[in-house]
Amino acid sequence: MANSTSIAMSTSNAKPWTKWHLRLHKKLLANKSLIPERACLILAISGGQDSMALLQLMLDLKRLHLWELNIWHGDHCWHEKSKKIAEELKQWCEAKNLRFFANSAIKGQLHNEAIARDWRYFHLAKTAELLASKKKGNSSQYILTGHTSTDRAETLLLNLARGTDLAGLSSLREVRNQKENVYLVRPLLGYTRTETAQICEEMKLPIWIDPSNKNINLRRNQIREQIFPILEEMYPGCSNRMASLSERLSHYKEDQHSMAMLLIKTLETPQGLCRKTLSKLSTSARRTILAEWLLSKGINNIKAAQLEEISVKTGAHKTPGSQAIGNKWRIKWFKESIQIIKSSESK
Repeated sequence: MANSTSIAMSTSNAKPWTKWHLRLHKKLLANKSLIPERACLILAISGGQDSMALLQLMLDLKRLHLWELNIWHGDHCWHEKSKKIAEELKQWCEAKNLRFFANSAIKGQLHNEAIARDWRYFHLAKTAELLASKKKGNSSQYILTGHTSTDRAETLLLNLARGTDLAGLSSLREVRNQKENVYLVRPLLGYTRTETAQICEEMKLPIWIDPSNKNINLRRNQIREQIFPILEEMYPGCSNRMASLSERLSHYKEDQHSMAMLLIKTLETPQGLCRKTLSKLSTSARRTILAEWLLSKGINNIKAAQLEEISVKTGAHKTPGSQAIGNKWRIKWFKESIQIIKSSESK
């Protein structure tokens, strides 16, 4: 673990160094597995203030961590200036000797936020595969995005309004395994959008403003432009507190998952889960165990209301029964056990 003296020594030359650099550098020293030294990084850069702040900080810290930096830009083709933004960003990156990758969608292809997000992560993963194919051995790739604590607060509010479970409230985790040897990292979750604006201003960074960010037909923009200003006026600092809550919930969710998996090991039998023991738990605890068990079997996207219903029906003194879960599976509960079978096998 590097101390403050070693940090000061490592930054004693004339290279760019600000409180913003120091904060991120300390974070990376405290958790060296977050973005390891000499790692191959793919930065998802839109050209907006958050991603440009990320790009400059990582570029300046590169000399200390010896990373390989690659830039990826996705053109959603949502407005007439998108191609110009992509070209100008490419020129700026190439002037900094940064390898630049880009993908452009077909106009009208990405007609909502969810599709656009999936499209971005698909092409980022493809770029990671391309870079990995040029390296010897199993080289890990790290995809970095410029999400901030402000994004985390917006996501919490958006998911809460939709009616989500704990996982939705603790979304936008700092790191997640995207696929084998590909990790998605959000290094700026400790920064606010106000702070990324300050970084760009202090470092005189160019910002390419996407006109679609003001389109309030997009739900996130509506949250950002209309709802949060009202909430901040009523309760100043509420977005930071909401982001902090989301962070705490993410740790709670991880702990809950670990404890649930330990309990599942004691409940599993060759016939499935031991219903006799499971039925002694509270309805909410049983719901958590069933959710984790189904997920461990590769069955996800089960709605919270359906899990609640199954949890109630598998309680003590309830009669045996069954229920379809998705298109391919059916969950059956007997007196002694709970089993999952393919729908075709239940006929």
